[in-house]
Parts: sequence; structure tokens; C-alpha cells
Amino acid sequence: MYIDRRFIFLIIALMLFSSLMSLLSSEDALLAFVISIPGIIIAITFHEFAHAFVADKLGDDTPRRQGRLNLNPFKHLDLFGTIMLVFAGFGWGKPVEINPRNFNRNMSLSKAEAIVSAAGPLMNFILAIVFEIIFCLLVLLVPGVSVVNGINGITILASSQAVRIAISIVQSIVAINIGLGVFNLIPLPPLDGSKILCGFLPYNARNWIESHSQIFEIIFIALWIVGILSLIVRPIILGVNEGLTYLFMQIFGII
Repeated sequence: MYIDRRFIFLIIALMLFSSLMSLLSSEDALLAFVISIPGIIIAITFHEFAHAFVADKLGDDTPRRQGRLNLNPFKHLDLFGTIMLVFAGFGWGKPVEINPRNFNRNMSLSKAEAIVSAAGPLMNFILAIVFEIIFCLLVLLVPGVSVVNGINGITILASSQAVRIAISIVQSIVAINIGLGVFNLIPLPPLDGSKILCGFLPYNARNWIESHSQIFEIIFIALWIVGILSLIVRPIILGVNEGLTYLFMQIFGII
């Protein structure tokens, strides 16, 4: 069954237009957008670099030959995918091309592909931890910063506008990396989760999923538009984010 991708892009364009109108109607939303830019660039760049790095280590030099073994954002950011992440809440970078036949033969090709696919989300979770540590150090070491652990959760107060913005940027980097990591673990094409899943499925099941990947992409977009995926994924992202913040604040003795 062939599905015209123009139909997909039309749906996405309508989603972008709706999100853009919401953004322009609110100063707070516009500020949140500006604060999110560093996190988006870091999350996507490191995510795609991780795919390229692991593929190279497993013996496939395709990413190296295509110039993907670096942290230059322009090598990894996909314009449309980045815009989607900003306005629609999900997005992607330029896919890292691999040739499984080049992988070292000390494991099955499907397992090697699964490892390469898992590298992206894993990198996002590592970055979330690193920037959570940076966040805790800012709270501890920067003068004029205080923490209120109230009934509505943890609130960070800062006497300086510059410090508030810096802390907000770091918090945004943490949240975006957790969001991108969790989101990409959804086991639906074209996300990494589907490739990770396929690495552990029997050949016939894997082949069936791959041959119907375009249909699954439509299902994925439909589930997102109607809000079903958001209802499932958003609480997980918020829970991981809040749990990570609480854990490291406990470790650093902040609360």
C-alpha cells in the first residue's frame, strides 16, 4: 500500500501553523521558545552524533565518509525536523545513514542496528544527567539562588534576571534531552524505538514491520494529532524530569 507523503506533510504543516499562532499570541511562550533553542541544538546534535559514533565503532565507516563524526550542528540538524521539535513537540535530526553489511560480524546485524539506534536516546539521557549536575552546581554556588520545596513542587528563585535565564536554559536542556530520549523510544517507525525492537524480533516479524513502515508512520502521526501519544508520553517525560531533579537535589543536599 502506497501512501503519498505529501498528505503527511500537509498534516504536519497544519500542526505547525496552529502551534505558531499559539506561540505568537503569548510573550511567555515566545520567551520559552528562545530559552529552548540551546537545548534543541544540543539534544539533536549529540543524538545524531551518537548514532554515527557507535556505527563507526561497530565497523561501518559510512557516517565517517559522510562527515557525521563531529559535533557541528549544521551536519546534524534537519530544518523541518528542528522546526517540528520547536512547534509541535516532536522532531528529528538528519538521519545517520548506515550500511549494516559493514558491521563487525561478532554479533548479528539486527543486534548491531539495535545498538546503533539505542545510542541516540542513551546519549540524550546522559546529557540530561550532566546538565542536571550543572543545574545543581548553579543552585549551590551562585549567590542569590534559593530553592522552595512546596506543595506544587520545587521552585527555583534567583535575585538576578541573568541567573534566572541561565538556570532556565539549563533546565530546558535537561527537559528537552529527556523528552527526545523518551520520545525516540516509542516503538513505532521511524523512531529509534522501532529499530531497537526489531533487533530482538524474529526475522519474519522484523521484515513485516519494515515492509509496513510507511503505514506505521501514518499511525504514529495520527496518534499524536489526536493526543493519544501525548497522553502516554508526556507524563513519563515529566515524571523522569521531576524524578531526576529530585534525585540530584537530594544527592547534592539542596533539599
